[in-house]
Amino acid sequence: MFILVLNENNVVQNGKNSTLVYKFPNSIKLTDKYIAVSSINMFYSWFNITTALGNNVLYFQWDSAGPVNTIIIPDGLYEISQLNHFLQFYFIENGYYYIDSNGTNVYMAEILLNTSRYAIQLNTFYNYDAGSLPANLSLPASFPGYPAQRQNPVLTFPANFNAIVGYTAGFSSNPNILNAYVPPSPSTKAQNYVAKSTIGTLSYLSNLAPQVQPNSNVLFSLSNINSPYSQPSSVLYSISPSVGIGEQISEVPPNYCWVKLVDGTYSQLTLSLLGNNLQPLTLQDANMTILLVIRDEKEAAWASK
Repeated sequence: MFILVLNENNVVQNGKNSTLVYKFPNSIKLTDKYIAVSSINMFYSWFNITTALGNNVLYFQWDSAGPVNTIIIPDGLYEISQLNHFLQFYFIENGYYYIDSNGTNVYMAEILLNTSRYAIQLNTFYNYDAGSLPANLSLPASFPGYPAQRQNPVLTFPANFNAIVGYTAGFSSNPNILNAYVPPSPSTKAQNYVAKSTIGTLSYLSNLAPQVQPNSNVLFSLSNINSPYSQPSSVLYSISPSVGIGEQISEVPPNYCWVKLVDGTYSQLTLSLLGNNLQPLTLQDANMTILLVIRDEKEAAWASK
């Protein structure tokens, strides 16, 4: 049995850090050989929201009679709580909030994780006009002005971003103008389980399974194999991160999954790390160590582990 060690020295410098090339000292003939993954150590460092994925945009309206604002999320690896923090940052930057008597910011929309319903919850709150602002609230210096009439702000989730939060593409919350909106009864999953409180708060639940990480699995694709029952036929192994963002993934297969190498003479092996869309991932951290093992066909598979 032979061991091949691939690490950051094998990473192809193309800006993605997801293609590794192992060069043999000399051309080598591979006949009746089998290969498997022995261990993987790498960091959970691929983003879930990026310009390249096209899922970094949503829309916001403070006043349904006013302009639609485009919110662009910087490339990054976000949990739902961090998305909500970014939304609050956007509100602060543009003055879409109030300040209570304790100096705490009061926002008129929020995105939350609802674990008991396996859903993402969107809440929008009944906004104020000049004559209805409570005495305990004040305005920030950058306040853009009151809506033309009292209503809830509107959030719209376009295609691609909608999958992150589990809503149908193009979903928009209701403006609830003058608090006159009547939610459907009974509320159903197809209608995002919308509910309204007595003070005009609208709450929605996602009706699709949220795909917070579009690339929840990493496929290890090797150039020199051809598995006839796999699609793509070059898949050698797969991992799914079970650690937090930025933490190290350590994977040791309980048993080797041997795949036959295509017979031929080779000078190198190329290993690619692919996402769910079968495209190379972009890793932020190239620090990794991947061990592959090669055995002869006549070598007992059970003795190699």
